[in-house]
Amino acid sequence: MLAVVLVIALLTAWVAGAGSTPSQGVPGSTDATRLGPAPGETVAGYLARAAVVPPGPPGPRPALVQFAVEQDLPGAAAAVAGTGATAREAVFRVPLPRVQTALRGVTLDASGTVDPVAALRLAEARAGNQAGEQARTSSGRPAAVAAAESSRLSAGCACVVALVVETDPAALPALRARPGVRAVEVAPAGARVGALAVSPLLPQQSDDGRDPPETVGPVPDDGPVPAG
Repeated sequence: MLAVVLVIALLTAWVAGAGSTPSQGVPGSTDATRLGPAPGETVAGYLARAAVVPPGPPGPRPALVQFAVEQDLPGAAAAVAGTGATAREAVFRVPLPRVQTALRGVTLDASGTVDPVAALRLAEARAGNQAGEQARTSSGRPAAVAAAESSRLSAGCACVVALVVETDPAALPALRARPGVRAVEVAPAGARVGALAVSPLLPQQSDDGRDPPETVGPVPDDGPVPAG
């Protein structure tokens, strides 16, 4: 099973627990290729860095497609449809005002027999199950946050923040031009989908253009947790 390591770093986004795919490797593993901004990196600096494609021969490579706003399942599927990119994993995050929620990466069906939206729906259900299990095995605020995540994922929500895809760098202009796509970072030549450390830029992490420049840091976690 393909699996993407979600970098567990509070400075990057989150978390109310370490949400990730069940078969993930060791977070921060030195043999993993990192995609996404580093903690403390400026938002503008990361977007500029992500626009540069590492050199290498033509052919498919892993890439991280990051959205300007959280996408529902049809929107996420439409972002890559017809671009030549093949979605391999979806990264979900439930947006709750001023509440840190987990990044949950789920491998997508790779059989080629499942409709892209249906594949995302199966992944969303798995993410909801992950959150539900976390709620049952945690206590206090982490349990309440996970329960709220599970409720929203199970009901269906606009919660896709990124897709891990395989694409030829030559197809990037079409992919980057899709509505809702904020950035596409391509992995170096030789990187494998199953050996990535992924921490996408969140929609809430933005730069207003004023000094000092905005850096990638933790989202606020002082808001009330909705009932699950």
